Order: sequence, then C-alpha cells, then structure tokens
Amino acid sequence: MAEPAQLTIRRDFPRPGADDIAPFLKAPTGWVVDAQGRRGALPHWIKPLSRQSRFVGTALTVRTRPVDNLAPYAALKFAKPGDVLIVSVEGSTTTSIIGDILLGMAKNAGIIACVTDGLVRDIEGINQIGIPTFAQGLSSNSPFKDGPGEIGGTISLGGVAVTAGDLLVGDIDGVVVVPRANVRAVAAELGAIADKEAKMEQVVKAGSTYPAWLDDVLKSDRVRYID
Repeated sequence: MAEPAQLTIRRDFPRPGADDIAPFLKAPTGWVVDAQGRRGALPHWIKPLSRQSRFVGTALTVRTRPVDNLAPYAALKFAKPGDVLIVSVEGSTTTSIIGDILLGMAKNAGIIACVTDGLVRDIEGINQIGIPTFAQGLSSNSPFKDGPGEIGGTISLGGVAVTAGDLLVGDIDGVVVVPRANVRAVAAELGAIADKEAKMEQVVKAGSTYPAWLDDVLKSDRVRYID
C-alpha cells in the first residue's frame, strides 16, 4: 500500500483582483456580513490576539494535523503579496501552530494576516512584526514539522468553509469570508449598507430612543399584550 503524501499542494489558484478588493478596504466586517445575507463570519472564538486587527486579503488555505506546522511553513513558498495565511487544525488546542518566526517570514513573503482555529505563541514578537493574527488563544507549547498537510484547498474553521482564493476581511470584531465567486455581488451591496448605516446613525444622534419600524411591529397581530 502506497504511503500517503506528506504534503498535498495546489500551487496556484484564482485570486480576486485589486479592483475587486478595493470596495472592501474600508468596510467594517459587520457591513460585509450584512451585504451577503447576514452570514459569513468565523465563530467568535477565532478572535484578534495581536494589536493589529484590520486587514483585507486573499485566503491562502492550509490544513494540518494538530501539533504540526510543516504545512504552514511550506505555504510560505507559494504565497503572493496580499495573501492571508489561514490554517485549520480542526480546532486543536494542544499546542501553538503559529509563532513570530513563521509570521516574520510570512510578512517577508507578502502575507498580510494570519487566521487559525488553533493557538499561537510569541505574541510580543507578533505585535512587533505587525501582522494581524486571529486564533483561539495562546500556548507556549510548540508543534512538530512532520505533516501531513494540504495547501490551497478547501478547509473548515468552526463550521465555516474557506476555499483558497476567497476574500477575507478582518477587524476587531472578527473575520468574514466572502467566497471568490460572490466578491463582486457583495461589493455591489456595500454602498447600500453604508447608506443604511449612515441613516441609522443620524437617527441615534437626533435623540431617538427606539427605531421607527418598531411601531409597526408593536401595533400588529404579531404582538399579544397581557395587561
């Protein structure tokens, strides 16, 4: 019986262009979620651990076994400027999977952020490097470098699928995934979301204590009063 490959690598994949990414550069993650049907955010426990949290980039996907980071290191060879290193360890919290040495090299390779459903370490060094880093938490435990792992495929983080080439938007509220095929459609909705948010902010500044649409709900047969 043949031994399984130590690494399975898709060396290239389509990425959104600069014009496709531009509408997302200043959009909060909440707006991006609203622009794609109120979905797409990674779970709350994948959170920013670095001082820097804002980024917009392309998913360079990695799947590795828990306690091993050979595949994340190998992914650096295939990174392109603007990529986000996104690593699935199936939620393992046994060891860190990313540290400041790996991310220092990642920054040199043009990677702009890192997201994992596992753990990281060397947070002071990561802050000095300046790469937004999202993870479950921190651990000083270190991984092996044996594999197996996959690069450039489809992974799952907390039940959210991410395919290489998808657009990722991150800020202090978390990370949102925009499938590459939907990038232009979601971008087209962002203007309407921005207008809606601006109007709601004006309502708040005007002193309103509740939204106007609530009156229609409270007067409808959807509400039963018991006093």
